[in-house]
Amino acid sequence: MYILEGEGVSKYFGGLAAVDNVDFHVDQGEVVGLIGPNGAGKTTLFNLISATYTPKPGIIRFKDKNITGKKPYQICRMGIARTFQMVKIFANLPVVENVRVGAFFGKSTHVSSANATRESLELLEYVGLSQVANTPARDLTLANQKRLEVARALATKPELLLLDELMAGLNQTEVAEEMQLISSIRTKGITIVMIEHVMKAIMSVCDRIIVLHHGKKIAEGTPQEITHSEKVIEVYLGE
Repeated sequence: MYILEGEGVSKYFGGLAAVDNVDFHVDQGEVVGLIGPNGAGKTTLFNLISATYTPKPGIIRFKDKNITGKKPYQICRMGIARTFQMVKIFANLPVVENVRVGAFFGKSTHVSSANATRESLELLEYVGLSQVANTPARDLTLANQKRLEVARALATKPELLLLDELMAGLNQTEVAEEMQLISSIRTKGITIVMIEHVMKAIMSVCDRIIVLHHGKKIAEGTPQEITHSEKVIEVYLGE
């Protein structure tokens, strides 16, 4: 049984297919990369999985349950969490309060205020933000705002984590730190699907890579197979 599966997933905006008849699957415990040129449909696919959009046509299943047409909060409570390409934090709230939001709205909906705070502080320690727990989120660096989004997502207790360009805009040191964080999250038994343009990261941490182009899946395979795919080199990787 796949933890996540899509069949014939499509999404049209007007007459334009942003995602076009894509089949995909993700195994439990896997790290899957989603790559392709800008406008390939990667974030739209995340928006379909997380129920920002509903696929038409197509079916998405999570742990063998059809989740097509559910609401985003229902998807979250089932065990799917995400971060965003453009960071979406509660800028005026302290860092710890951002994470507490995740704790209250995730899988355990009957969490006490004290437990939510304790779990949030533990997660901030885990992602390396414990020193700034009471700082307004807007005052964090970009790298730390991205880590805050990860902590908030983890506070919902996900089984599947969708990471949308976690490393965009980061320097090499920060990229290396995010790669370590992803590997660490994986050891917790959380399955990860990640959109990323930083090829060093994708090739290092992913078991398998799916390549989109103009909304269609054009390739799928191990990092080694993808780097040698003539089609992928032509449309995305270059020589």
